[in-house]
Amino acid sequence: MAELRKENLNQKKFCAAIIVTHNSQECLSLCMKALFAQTRLLDLIVIIDSGSTDASYLKLDYLSDPSVKICLLKSNVGFCQGNNIGLSYIPSDTDYLLFLNPDTFLTPHFIQDALALMDKEAFEKVAAVSGWLLGFDLEHQQETGNIDSSGIFRSWYGRWFDRYQGERYREDWKGGVEFVPALCGALMFCRYSALESVLLGPNQIMDPSFYMYKEDIDLSVRLRQQGWVLGFDPQLKAYHCRGWKKDRTKVARHFRLISARNEMKLYRRMKSPFYLYAVLKYSMVKIFDL
Repeated sequence: MAELRKENLNQKKFCAAIIVTHNSQECLSLCMKALFAQTRLLDLIVIIDSGSTDASYLKLDYLSDPSVKICLLKSNVGFCQGNNIGLSYIPSDTDYLLFLNPDTFLTPHFIQDALALMDKEAFEKVAAVSGWLLGFDLEHQQETGNIDSSGIFRSWYGRWFDRYQGERYREDWKGGVEFVPALCGALMFCRYSALESVLLGPNQIMDPSFYMYKEDIDLSVRLRQQGWVLGFDPQLKAYHCRGWKKDRTKVARHFRLISARNEMKLYRRMKSPFYLYAVLKYSMVKIFDL
């Protein structure tokens, strides 16, 4: 971990974010605009560009901001390794770390409210928190009105899914903070000490062999195995331009294979009987292209 911490005289807690980009110019501008509009600004934003065709815009748009650090990688190392590299830029005495996709846009009070929640003594065992992830149509620059995720759950036969995905969002949803099995990796506001307790190696919070997909579930499971819990707060809200299509057959076979392979790794690591489901799923993708 980086040992140098930026001076922060006005706020007690140090909050940082890691954003891994790959040809993300169109959505990153909206993501950063939302971060700079927060009622509680982040102390550090680390952008790891993973082999974009043209990443020159990053230096032009953000290099002058002292709160932003940029690392340009020559090749696409994947989402997981990108976050691991980002972790090496995070000061060792950081209090909270936000993992954020470049296609995810926070509402103005998100950081302030998430920080206030995590600082409560009653929530000291909460490793990470998220809120409503709502759909956003990047092409038309508008909300879809549908829910993208409210936490990740598992069916009785082993399938992981984003709760309420595709359903219409209603402003009158009620309820307090609840604990969930896993959180969507597009947005995880994490307690740094919790992350330190599940490192796989130096600066290795995510398994690089996963490359991308299911790494959020893997991290969630590892945190829970160490006695932490994961929170969903319905008072928190953000927007996500999900790249994975609801109709799996419209997703490139290569990516479906990565996802299915990672699910096998996940269940094998858990020594779970659901491993059989994961093997069947992988076989269906590989043999029948389903």
